[in-house]
Amino acid sequence: MREVASDVFCAEGTDVNWVLVREGTDLTLIDAGWPGDIPKLEASVRAIRRRPEDIRGVLLTHAHVDHMGALGHLHARYGIPVYLDPAELGAAAGGRLEQASPLDVLARLWRPQVLAWGLRILGAGALRRPSVPHAQPFPSAGPLDLPGRPVPVPCHGHTSGHSAYFLPGAGAVATGDALTTADPTTRRTGPQILSPFFAHAPARVPAALDTLAALAADTLIPGHGPTWHGPLADAVALARTGAGAGAGAGAANGRA
Repeated sequence: MREVASDVFCAEGTDVNWVLVREGTDLTLIDAGWPGDIPKLEASVRAIRRRPEDIRGVLLTHAHVDHMGALGHLHARYGIPVYLDPAELGAAAGGRLEQASPLDVLARLWRPQVLAWGLRILGAGALRRPSVPHAQPFPSAGPLDLPGRPVPVPCHGHTSGHSAYFLPGAGAVATGDALTTADPTTRRTGPQILSPFFAHAPARVPAALDTLAALAADTLIPGHGPTWHGPLADAVALARTGAGAGAGAGAANGRA
């Protein structure tokens, strides 16, 4: 767990991050790890001296198993609502997931780093299928009435309704999988785009990057990899050229 901007914390589960935004005694949670990450997620909340009951809402970047694993638990035990782009509602509620298939992963297991990652995520519940029928579309346009006043930012491409979340007061953006600093199928570090087979509509990814580059933020909190500090436009430029490899000078270790 690391405070990466004022009252903004990044925690790491099994090769995936979630974000906690604190405002007084209340929290916003962005993403929720794998199903097997539930104990880690609750521990991350307590690490900042808060309780799961203090989470006023969860914002989901996209409906992939590694980002929504704890959502059913949080709702069933604490009654915490979940909000996301309307285009993600069907997948979150049990419809077809726009994500890489087991066959896509199997085809790449000859790479040692992919094999190691595959074994880790199997243990974290990669073959389980979370369902979030209680998920709701964003209740309003613009800043949401949640701690940190997060602003949903459409970054469609990785999935049909993928959203980043801009935190204006902290100058930070939780980018989910639209822009990351790690990819389990490569050894590259620094700002980058995930391998195309992870994306539902790779052709839409450049437009999503344009949207991110326009944000007045200097802290990138990705869904995978360490936090990166510097103008977001610079991070996008590195990702576009592939020059993010080794560009970790602005990165902060986000491990819990």
